[in-house]
Order: sequence, then structure tokens, then C-alpha cells
Amino acid sequence: MKRMALLRRFNTIRSLYQTFELRESSSFLLRSSRSYITGSSNVPQFYSHGASSCLYKTDTNALPWTCRSAMTLRSTMAAEFLIFLNDKKSVSTQAKAPAQARQMGALKVSMTSPGFVYEPYAPGEPISFWKRYFTRSGWRRTKDDIKSELKSAYAIAKLRRSGYSKNQFYKEAVELFKEINTLMANGDKTTLRKVVTENMFSALKNEIKKRESVWSQVYWEMVEPIVKIRTLRARLIGVDKNDINKAFIQLTLEFLSKQKFEAYDSKGAVVAGDRTKEVLVRDIWVFEKSLFHPGAYWRLCGRIKV
Repeated sequence: MKRMALLRRFNTIRSLYQTFELRESSSFLLRSSRSYITGSSNVPQFYSHGASSCLYKTDTNALPWTCRSAMTLRSTMAAEFLIFLNDKKSVSTQAKAPAQARQMGALKVSMTSPGFVYEPYAPGEPISFWKRYFTRSGWRRTKDDIKSELKSAYAIAKLRRSGYSKNQFYKEAVELFKEINTLMANGDKTTLRKVVTENMFSALKNEIKKRESVWSQVYWEMVEPIVKIRTLRARLIGVDKNDINKAFIQLTLEFLSKQKFEAYDSKGAVVAGDRTKEVLVRDIWVFEKSLFHPGAYWRLCGRIKV
């Protein structure tokens, strides 16, 4: 009888121990799965706005093919790393290899562009001194503004190591601005493909197609010199978390320029605009360049709606 009682006690203790182990294992797996979900939630989700209807309307503040809402690509993922001034980490997003490449067991994926504008620039609403420094919402706004400026400063510092000169880049940006607008006006898609990213080219090609269905030909000219140009934002986009040097940089520029525009029908008659009048236009464009591809050059990757 004593042996049977001891045996029952032993079985009971063993059952309780196994139950305890099972709970611990389940808890560990649950924590692991949560951390895995958190770590792998950086899957990019891209959203794009359709071409603006201003292709059919002439606004004094915008040219027909520079509808800013056509190519503001957004990403809801953009995993951020902490900013360290000693250059150990960068603000970046992690780009995953395409599914086909992963199935083929490819170790390296050649990436010519991330395909989206990282943290698109948006003008902040005016905020009073009192609200900024004496309210919680103002403190959050100040914190966000400082964080954004630090990101831009870090990206520019990285860019300067590759020989970046602001004055030289501004000259190149103005030339690209004129060239791209001229190519759009002439409908030269072959040359246009070389100075814009793949996603941008797709959007501009659609704009040209819609414009040509309304107007047979257009005239565009920028009156030189340009009135104003400035950098609004700079961002780094990392493609390899183990190598901070493998990154793309995006610079958001504001162009304030005087432009001339005129549109014609199939018979050559003027149907919109006036090439004798100068119109002051504000454009916000995003230029992108790889920091790790040999021979990389600046290309237009997006436009921000003004």
C-alpha cells in the first residue's frame, strides 16, 4: 500500500513538472513569436497617388505636366535606426530581396532604386511660440522637427564623404529640372528614361500619354536664372543592415522659377497658356542617388504636391 501511495505521489509530481515545463515552453515560444513578428513587420507597403486631373486644367501656379500629386510614393514601413554622430548607425529602411531571388537562393540582389520616396516632405503648419514651448503638442512638434533636422544633417554628412558640393549639385539639379521638363514637353520618353527612376518613368509616361490625348504639342521654357533653389530634406535609405555604406540618398529640393507655357491642338492653334507671359511656379522635386554603385548619378525619383 505504501509503495502504491508513493508511486501515485511520484506520478503526480511528474505530471505537475511536465505541465510546468509545457507552460514555460509555451511562454517562451509566445515571446519568441512576438519578437519575430515585431522584427519582421518591416515589409514595405507602397502607396501611390494617381495622376492629377490638372492635365486638363491650366492653373497659374502649375504647369500641365508638373502635377505634383502624380508621384508622391509613400512607405509605411521604414524601420529607423538610432542616429549616432560617430557614424555607427544610420536612419534607414531595410529592403528585402524579391521572392523569386530568394527561391533561387540568390545571395546578392542588384538594386537600382528603392522605388519610393522615404518620408516625403510636408510643410509644417505655423505654430506660435507659446504653443510650441508651453504645450505638450508643441513639445512633440519641436521634438519631431529636431529629429527631422538631425536626419537631414546625418544624410548630408554621409553624402559629403563621397565628394558632394552643394553649389555643384544645385547647378546639376537646375540642369536636370530644365532637361526633364523639356523632355516632357517634347514627349521624348527614350531620353527621359535615363534621367528618372523606374517608378517615376512609369508615372511620367502615363502623364505624357494623357496630355497627348488632349494637346497635340506643348511649349515650355524656364526663364533663367532660376529665382530660388534650396534643400528641404535629406534622407538615407539603407539596403543592408550589416553595411551602413550600402545606402541610397534622397534630397528634396524646392525650385522657384519663372516659366513659360503654351499648348496647341492638332492644327497648331493655341488652346492653353501664353508663351509671352512669365509665370512664377514653385516645384518640389526629390532627387536620388546610390552611394555604393560605381558611376551612380542623380535621378528624379518623386515630386511633392505643393
